[in-house]
Amino acid sequence: MSSELLVDLGEDPATAQLGQLKLTTVDDQQWPADESTLSKSETDISQCFDAGSPHLPWDHPFYDIARHQIIEVAGDDNFGRKVIVFNACRMPPQHQLDHHKLLMYLKGTLDQYVESDYTLIYFHHGLTSENKPSLSWLRDAYREFDRKYKKNIKALYIVHPTMFIKTLLILFKPIISFKFGRKINYVSYLSELEDVVKCEQLLIPARVKEYDNKLRASVKPTVQPPMSPPHSPPLHSQVFGVPLALLRQRNPDGDPVPVVMRDTISFLCEQGLEIEGIFRRSANVTLVKEVQLRYNSGWMDQWMLNLRRQN
Repeated sequence: MSSELLVDLGEDPATAQLGQLKLTTVDDQQWPADESTLSKSETDISQCFDAGSPHLPWDHPFYDIARHQIIEVAGDDNFGRKVIVFNACRMPPQHQLDHHKLLMYLKGTLDQYVESDYTLIYFHHGLTSENKPSLSWLRDAYREFDRKYKKNIKALYIVHPTMFIKTLLILFKPIISFKFGRKINYVSYLSELEDVVKCEQLLIPARVKEYDNKLRASVKPTVQPPMSPPHSPPLHSQVFGVPLALLRQRNPDGDPVPVVMRDTISFLCEQGLEIEGIFRRSANVTLVKEVQLRYNSGWMDQWMLNLRRQN
């Protein structure tokens, strides 16, 4: 009877597939890794999928990490920088999460964007004693991110910080560089993020929104600020914050292309054609605001002339 059973199993297609699964080598990425020890090709997830996407096939090496949606890519911020979001409330209990793979997944996600400026937003609410990683893991994780990750991160926003996270950063102060420390910002309420990024694009977890509402409800109402003065009409030379139709009316030759675009194209044709990677980095925010002010005040031509003389 046993021999007949073996014959039946040998003819069963599912059994044959199961046998193939058992014989799959470690180097074959078609099947998931059994343990946290991953090959170099498996840890280089930037070549395997769109970063931040939870929709990975079940047999992907990082499926068990991506399905929790702990790390997400949320478009660009108000300054054109890519936004990476880390949701602490979506971290499962420690025994259900491979923190080494989580770190590799985070690195692979950042690898897509570290060559350009980017912003990291960390939603702290939901981190508990059950799901928080060890202090040694946090220390090793910080050291794992070398200069290329820290150089182009323009800001780290910690939303809903607690005394725990503030104390933790004080303890880590000896190993956190001064430059990186200046990039850390505490955000008490979600509305404060609007200066940086539109909150609706972040897909904020419901738990975080509910917690934010509770915080706001617990705050005592303050005296309402005086009403702002009525909106003044735009300046005659203003080009930012005015309708395109108005800009076209001001143009004597009726050119529909705004002067800012014409000046930019002209400058690139004259001085930027040979510069490799000219669009790789976002412009300095302070300089952008100054350029906007110069255009709106009508002093842009004189300012550019002074720059050319200095160079």
